Amino acid sequence: MRKIEFLDTSLRDGEQTPGVNFSVQEKIDIAKQLEKWGISAIEAGFPAASPDSFLAVSEIAKVMTTTAVTGLCRCVKGDIDKASLALKDAKHPQVHVFIATSPVHMEYKLKMTPDEVLASIAEHVTYARTLFEIVEFSPEDATRTDKDFLLKAVQTAVDNGATYINIPDTVGYTTPEEFGQIFKLLIENVKTDREIIFSPHCHDDLGMATANTLAAIKNGAGRVEGTVNGIGERAGNVALEEVAVALHIRKDYYQATSDIVLNRTKTTADMISRYSGLSIPKNKAVTGGNAFAHESGIHQDGVLKNPETYEIITPELVGIKFNSLPLGKLSGRHAFKEKLKELEFEFTDEELNQHFANFKKLADKKKEISDEDVRALILGHNSADSEITLEDLRLSYNSSDEQEARVSIFNKAIQESKEIEAKGSGSVEAIFNAIDNYFDQDIELETYEIDAITSGIDAQAEVQVNVTNPKTGTHFSARGIDYDVLKASAQAYLRANAFIKRENEK
Repeated sequence: MRKIEFLDTSLRDGEQTPGVNFSVQEKIDIAKQLEKWGISAIEAGFPAASPDSFLAVSEIAKVMTTTAVTGLCRCVKGDIDKASLALKDAKHPQVHVFIATSPVHMEYKLKMTPDEVLASIAEHVTYARTLFEIVEFSPEDATRTDKDFLLKAVQTAVDNGATYINIPDTVGYTTPEEFGQIFKLLIENVKTDREIIFSPHCHDDLGMATANTLAAIKNGAGRVEGTVNGIGERAGNVALEEVAVALHIRKDYYQATSDIVLNRTKTTADMISRYSGLSIPKNKAVTGGNAFAHESGIHQDGVLKNPETYEIITPELVGIKFNSLPLGKLSGRHAFKEKLKELEFEFTDEELNQHFANFKKLADKKKEISDEDVRALILGHNSADSEITLEDLRLSYNSSDEQEARVSIFNKAIQESKEIEAKGSGSVEAIFNAIDNYFDQDIELETYEIDAITSGIDAQAEVQVNVTNPKTGTHFSARGIDYDVLKASAQAYLRANAFIKRENEK
């Protein structure tokens, strides 16, 4: 069977999701998890885009051991130089150079003729090859590009040293049949004496990203590019976990496999969900909460007799485990440490001590703690803002039916605690008003959502807020997790404000 490589662009294309803003430390955590999951290459960012992006690519390059790290670049020498500098410590550096090739992009965005685009491809792929052994080239908006011109663009990139050719369905326009034909055309007609690996990069605007990606594999693609949970601009990218499981379940049809460690899929998906602030839909394929639930009586009867009647994927395959070692208030540090190992979390002794302390606080309130509770506890605290944290929260009522919130906030940077009071018509409004008073900045609350991590009255609360910075129009998503829904609300809104504060200070 053919081995299909997986390139993950959650940290680059995925972060372009409105409201998603990973910190540098979160990107490092995600990159480490992606390496454990079996990803062959990580598109860590766009080094020339911003100092934060450059720093993230540089730091990720230092910690990856087996996974290649690549940076995205326009056909601009300055971009390529930035990528080279950011990736100087990478064990397996790559660079990804792109330029648009569709008529609408060339005319209105680039304002370049087809000949000028071909010249730019030749010049910049050649230059990239002087700095990197592995160069990937993408003709942006390839699926709306004239096929003859697409072949010329790809041939030009190959002639000048490109090893990987990525074919992006930039606006999610194509169909499986059309996309498969594009790969067949290129693989059969590009002339070279070197091995060239072709890959799809599919967006999901018409809901066909997974089908299109699999069609590319069927027609010869050797690498796939996408994101975990399908995050990304507009309707998102192809969800890599869906492609990996499809190749496994239908290996008879695709005759292909991958290095993805499928039983680490759930942990990886949960990390991306919590750090991005984007919930996994209940009916999401492979990792959704209802993916292995059976409501129909006929289905339930069949599954009880033989799971294969209605389940082609077992929960265990993707790392969804039922509690074999439930934790509670009497559980000790050793049991907690073993549970973290089982869930594939690794920490220093200092970090473990802090997580154990948080676990004991939760155990005092919750009788039995599930795997989902532990995952939420760890990821919720890992993704908390590093400088500004919630210390205490108190509420009181008065005769005018207003509620008053007293919020204590600690700023690590200046080692200062400050207590703020505010009133509101309800508890959440009072809390948010107090936090607004602390930051003294404009913020627009777009949505406020509450979810329970597990079932039952003692479930931890997961609160998500989506906000906008009126000064810039930037959207931010933030989450808070706590046994107390009001504390979870305060954490989420505090973090959202911290995002806006950080952006305004740049």
